[in-house]
Amino acid sequence: MNSVTIRNLLVRGMLAGLAAGVLALVVAYFLGEPRVDAAIAFEEAQAHSHGHGHEAEVEVVSRGVQSTAGLATGVLVYGVALGGIAALAFCFALGRIGRFGARATAVLLSGAALLAVHLVPFLKYPANPPAVGDPDTIGKRTALYFLMMLLGILLAVAATILGRRLAPKLGNWYATVAGGAAFVVAVGIAYAFLPSMNEVPHGFSGTLLWQFRLSAIAIQLVLWTAFGLIFGHLAERVVPTKESAAARSVPVTP
Repeated sequence: MNSVTIRNLLVRGMLAGLAAGVLALVVAYFLGEPRVDAAIAFEEAQAHSHGHGHEAEVEVVSRGVQSTAGLATGVLVYGVALGGIAALAFCFALGRIGRFGARATAVLLSGAALLAVHLVPFLKYPANPPAVGDPDTIGKRTALYFLMMLLGILLAVAATILGRRLAPKLGNWYATVAGGAAFVVAVGIAYAFLPSMNEVPHGFSGTLLWQFRLSAIAIQLVLWTAFGLIFGHLAERVVPTKESAAARSVPVTP
């Protein structure tokens, strides 16, 4: 794959990430923000009941700006950045993970990214709304989350390599099952050895916590699904299919 093709795919990946980010923004605004507001209300009520309302810090950025312009900026920049990174990963993965075309590779890559980058660390260290979590442990929690994310990516790559090496002996189906099983076992071992963090305050609504975490999953699900479909469509216009390459190689007879 030449540099021009890679550059074209990078641009299309960032555009697809932007479009996917717009869809994820809609989900974040209508599903996530109401839960954030409810969590903030609980936090303020707890501070008031303990007599700490007068110690509340002055907001540098208002809640209205945070839930609109701030949310839009964060989600869209996140989508563009991940779109660019995923496009580069696509350039490496195309033709190396199986005999898949550009569209199928984009969808498979998006699904693997959703699993390894988000779901694996999320199941161990799920997202928390305001009022949940000790401020003194935020550094530790962040480090553990990114460690679990890194492990998820490395284990997904290792499982893919294992499946590719087993394919000649077991066939594609059983090799895929073996690679997937090895991935699940390795993630389970990582879960068992890494420390857990349970810092939900007394009295916090379990329903609200559950709804917030479901909305966090929904945002990522929409983001990566939309990216895979949009980028797959755009990538097919850049990466020639086997049929089109064969058609160009056939000499035209007068």
